[in-house]
Amino acid sequence: MKITFDFEKPLADLQVQIEKVKQLEDKNKLDMSASVAELEEKLETAKREIYANLTGWQKVQISRHPERPYTLQYIELMCDDFIELHGDRTVGDDKAIIGGFGSINGQTAMFIGQQKGRNTKERQYRNFGMANPEGYRKALRLMKLAEKFNKPVITLIDTPGAFPGLEAEERGQGEAIARNLMEMSVLKVPIICIIIGEGASGGALGIGIGDRVLMLENSWYSVISPENCSTILWKTWENKERAAEVLKLTSSEMLKNKLIDGIIKEPLGGAHQDPVAMASTLKKQLLKDLKVLKEKNIDDVVTERIDKFCSMGVVIEE
Repeated sequence: MKITFDFEKPLADLQVQIEKVKQLEDKNKLDMSASVAELEEKLETAKREIYANLTGWQKVQISRHPERPYTLQYIELMCDDFIELHGDRTVGDDKAIIGGFGSINGQTAMFIGQQKGRNTKERQYRNFGMANPEGYRKALRLMKLAEKFNKPVITLIDTPGAFPGLEAEERGQGEAIARNLMEMSVLKVPIICIIIGEGASGGALGIGIGDRVLMLENSWYSVISPENCSTILWKTWENKERAAEVLKLTSSEMLKNKLIDGIIKEPLGGAHQDPVAMASTLKKQLLKDLKVLKEKNIDDVVTERIDKFCSMGVVIEE
């Protein structure tokens, strides 16, 4: 395993053992297939045990894996074609958010999502997936365009948060996100939102109001990152693991609390282990949900969307 987290070390050790046995087999021309098979069985058993019992912080780590698929990779793997559209027609083109019309099994939809980078240059170009106000205004412009042509909107969320710089606040970061929340609530086309990695704060929520809000198995969704939560509560990052548990930010906790509509299973070990299989699973889920939503009256869809979000966090006394 090229990149190994602490909790994955037993798996890396077993893989090293397997490679050593195979090298020994080749060097000495011995039949060691039984030993290899035994070790491979141990490896599979260890994988299932480790990934079935991940803590909140471990899932956060997997969601940030540098080889995890990002928005553009999913679009490339799922869509027959894709035309990217640029700019908010006011300030500029925010590279942290990409969007455009794409065709998925012959159905046209507006795809919008945050995009991170694979290396230092790309990360700087994409601003680490942290959008400025013009990014959210671009997203809203594209959603309105989709509404005009009666095309569904699909958002792919993966951000450590909206850009917190002074210039972003000066250009109306809070207003841009708030307007998106309002406009998405009443947009007269189906909206499907998928958290594919990190879903932090208003940066994620700014494109996260949908008829179906789904999370990949090893993604997270919360008002704040574990590190920042730890810093605020304990004045240090050292308690980030504890903060991850307290925040209840995993997909299973979010579903349990009725804040999302479903979980999309990932390949064993995370989406980065098999991006093609992950994209195929995501595509099937999108097509399934689009079919259901398209069969409904759009006014009913909008009403259900509003009711769903209005009911979150409401306490009913009996």
